[in-house]
Amino acid sequence: MRPGSRIAFDYKPKTPKRSALTRTRWFLAGLFLALLCGAAVYVIKPPTWLNETSIHIPALTTGDLPPFDPSRLILHPKFPPPGATIEVVVRPGDTLDRLFRRLNLSAVDLAAIRALGGVRNTLDQLRTGEVITMVQDRGLIQTFERRVNESEVLAVKRNGSGFEARFIATPIETRISRAHGEIDSSLFSAALAAGVSADTIMRLANDIFGWKVDFALEIQPGDRFNMIYEQRFRDGRYLDDGQILAAEFINAGTVHRAIHYTSDDAKISGYFDPEGRSVRGQFLRAPLDFTRISSNFNLRRRHPILDLIRAHRGVDYAAPTGTVIKAAGDGRVSFAGVKSGYGNVVILEHGAGVSTLYGHMSRFAKSLRAGKHVQQGQTIGYVGSTGAATGPHLHYEYRINGRHKNPRTVPLPDAKPIPPMYLEEFQAQRSGMLTDLDWVRQSAVIAAPATTER
Repeated sequence: MRPGSRIAFDYKPKTPKRSALTRTRWFLAGLFLALLCGAAVYVIKPPTWLNETSIHIPALTTGDLPPFDPSRLILHPKFPPPGATIEVVVRPGDTLDRLFRRLNLSAVDLAAIRALGGVRNTLDQLRTGEVITMVQDRGLIQTFERRVNESEVLAVKRNGSGFEARFIATPIETRISRAHGEIDSSLFSAALAAGVSADTIMRLANDIFGWKVDFALEIQPGDRFNMIYEQRFRDGRYLDDGQILAAEFINAGTVHRAIHYTSDDAKISGYFDPEGRSVRGQFLRAPLDFTRISSNFNLRRRHPILDLIRAHRGVDYAAPTGTVIKAAGDGRVSFAGVKSGYGNVVILEHGAGVSTLYGHMSRFAKSLRAGKHVQQGQTIGYVGSTGAATGPHLHYEYRINGRHKNPRTVPLPDAKPIPPMYLEEFQAQRSGMLTDLDWVRQSAVIAAPATTER
């Protein structure tokens, strides 16, 4: 290179356009290479089917096809086929007008149906979850059915150019059923094994024996229940359970019995023991549906937050946030608000020096306020973890003249017995119910599998 000579560089700055062009070139080169390799393999070893002289395709006959099932057709809900039965489940906020528009049904038909005598009032208010059944033809209503109450169905049918309506009676049949069960792991599993609904077993525990037995802690394997109750049917189909007529619960060998009695004049109604004393005490043993106890009454308990020995003058019931808390007895609200470590708390005064306290609530029942009177079993609030709480639970206290008592063991005053003027009538009903309960118990013993001695 001679002195003074210059070297020229052909340099062009990299731009986004040039980068895209470069990538495109590389992609096309790779694609061409792949096609070239594939062609080479094809030439070296051609597919075997090219050597076949013919390809056999078996002929299909109608016998090879599954039978046509029109019910398997999937149709858009807005366009049901003519003559099809439509079952519509009412959603929250639904009206008949909204249902008809959603299904492209005739608004003129809806107006004609609503104009029928005695029909309009039964169509204005729909119940969420109910089922309305209709048959239509190209959007015109042929039949329309809706259950208006437990024992009646409104049936509308096209009649020429108009409609006719009638109310069809569907009476409820009540049958007497009997059940018995023995607790192995839980009361619910025993009820399920006995064919008893969860709602019925809850009524057995809370509405009948909840004043005598603490179902949160006192039930144990080997406890038994026997009951006589109603079941309701319509057209032979089970609907739900009705009234419990008589029941017994055997807890740790102690037999508790109750009979439902309503006087002829309907002035007395409730559950009574065989001697005619009401099983409904003046106070509930636990102010919420049975759950588990997370902390018992203990004057030497170590506080879980403060880590100090501090008396626990109540019972803690662990339950999910939002669980209903009920008034343990009739009384007056003396306080409803926030109180130090109790968080949201309600205090009820019941008279005769008795008061109850309910702490750590997530919220209060609507319209609950100081000075308001409440009845036993009425909702006063909901389980939470406000105040000094490590988790959602109810802290429940029972006081007599300001002194704390263990809610689980304090003697609770009984309710009043049946008035003497009704006692003879009650005893006449009692004898038959007790005989039936004895029969249920004996049947349970006979049906129980025999144990083998070792």
